[in-house]
Amino acid sequence: MHIRNPVEWGVDQVRSAGAALGRTAAHRPAAVVPEVRRITLADLRHALARGVDDFAAFRSDVVFLVFVYPLAGLMLARLMFGYGLLPLLFPLASGFALIGPIAAVGLYEMSRRRETGAEEVGWADALAVFHSPAFGSIVLFGLLLLGIFAVWIGVASAIYDLTLGPKPPVSTAAFVHDVFTTEMGWMMIGLGIGIGFLFAVGVLAISAVSVPLLLDRDIGVFAAISASLRAVLANPGPMAVWGLIVAAGLVLGTVPAFLGLVFVIPVLGHATWHLYRRVVVSK
Repeated sequence: MHIRNPVEWGVDQVRSAGAALGRTAAHRPAAVVPEVRRITLADLRHALARGVDDFAAFRSDVVFLVFVYPLAGLMLARLMFGYGLLPLLFPLASGFALIGPIAAVGLYEMSRRRETGAEEVGWADALAVFHSPAFGSIVLFGLLLLGIFAVWIGVASAIYDLTLGPKPPVSTAAFVHDVFTTEMGWMMIGLGIGIGFLFAVGVLAISAVSVPLLLDRDIGVFAAISASLRAVLANPGPMAVWGLIVAAGLVLGTVPAFLGLVFVIPVLGHATWHLYRRVVVSK
């Protein structure tokens, strides 16, 4: 029996998603890619302020929804320390940013409903995504992001094997010592940050507004990705700052013991919806 490594699994996921996208596109009328606006840093401040406002309005509901993230983070850390997978702890934690756009889809739906003037919006409304006409497209996009995430984990594992590996560290203290006090450790850090940055930029480019757009208009995955790419190309500076805000927020959210994610993820999720509204021209 052949057990696939993360790279093989990721490639298979991307292929499967691509095949499904092709089948979906074959049965979907050609969609018009929406127009995008040029934005400024003021628009980012507006989106973040609206994100904080939505979080305040939905505080108890979204804390219930996203409390699973710190729990998952703690379980992940326990698995890493318990089974010799410590070198993948940081790649797995940082890689969450790659699947964040799809993980926050319920938050986008709550912000969308509040924007329409709905009086009572709660955590149950986030589940309305499952009944959206665009749910299939959202799932396909999620598979694409999961495939990219799996490839990143495979690359991170290969970087460790080429530098400090391939044997697992004998202890946490030994691993930390090797990472920060040896030439190979610093090489691993440099390669990891450099290649991880490329993954992050690629995902930001295809997902900046894709999922909110799919939720708002059932236009298909290809059209949504095209709109996201155009939005990033039209606003390289603000989008770069937005990417840094998201990255910094997720890093801060891991302290203490991943509990900060209970606050960071809702704010960023709601803010992403409002950023979409500033970037994409309304119907």
